Amino acid sequence: MKRKLLLILLVMGLCVGTASAQFGGIVYDPTNYSNALLRYYQLQQHLLQLQKSYAQITNQLNLALQMAQFVKNMPARYRAVFSQWRNVTSLNTFGNTGSWISGINSGLLPNINTGYQRSTTQLLPYSPDHLSGMDPFELERVQSQYASVQLVDGANINAMATIGSIRGSVQDIQTQIGNLEQDSFSSDSGLNTEVSVLNKINAAGVLTLRTLQDSNKLLASLLEQQTILAKQQRESTTNSINADIQRQASLAANMTQVTGTLTNSLQNFRMP
Repeated sequence: MKRKLLLILLVMGLCVGTASAQFGGIVYDPTNYSNALLRYYQLQQHLLQLQKSYAQITNQLNLALQMAQFVKNMPARYRAVFSQWRNVTSLNTFGNTGSWISGINSGLLPNINTGYQRSTTQLLPYSPDHLSGMDPFELERVQSQYASVQLVDGANINAMATIGSIRGSVQDIQTQIGNLEQDSFSSDSGLNTEVSVLNKINAAGVLTLRTLQDSNKLLASLLEQQTILAKQQRESTTNSINADIQRQASLAANMTQVTGTLTNSLQNFRMP
């Protein structure tokens, strides 16, 4: 009986312990506890990362707001008035400058050619009889002078065409520069975005390149004219040297002829 009673009490005690766990009792599980601590640590790290990201985003936003501010009243502070391009004007007393003025202001090549021919003295050609009667030295000198005049004509016409093309397109360029200036000084937020500013910088760079290209054209025309002037100076110096060489050769030949004649005369001289 005692053994049966003790066994019954033990079974009842186990039943009571199991029931208390099922109906609200606390059971310690080391694995769940470790996982809970790990998740808590991960949440802490995630919170710290979110705080850093928030601070970084806040700084970037403040910088963006600061960079988005522009100088107020920019036209009054920075806009300047520049000199305007002026076309060439001239009197036309004998009716021979109108085409020149029209061509050099517009760049139209037919007007330039006509104006240059009417405004300059025409170079007359030598007749074949005159050329055939020249010695080689004189013929070479005439051909070189003709080449100088014709090269000068070509360089002058090219320079007039360059100046005319620049003057002819200056109004369009002035308009584009005015548009770029207006957009740069504008307070419109749509014209002050990063992409808009980059577009304006690119447009200014292209205008600068075009201006440099026109400057290079003018410099090339000036260099061409300087080259022809250098040719003319060389031609003049060469002609002087060649003339001196020819004079010296003629003088030596004349002296030899005079000396030979005088010697022959003295040798053949007889007293009457």
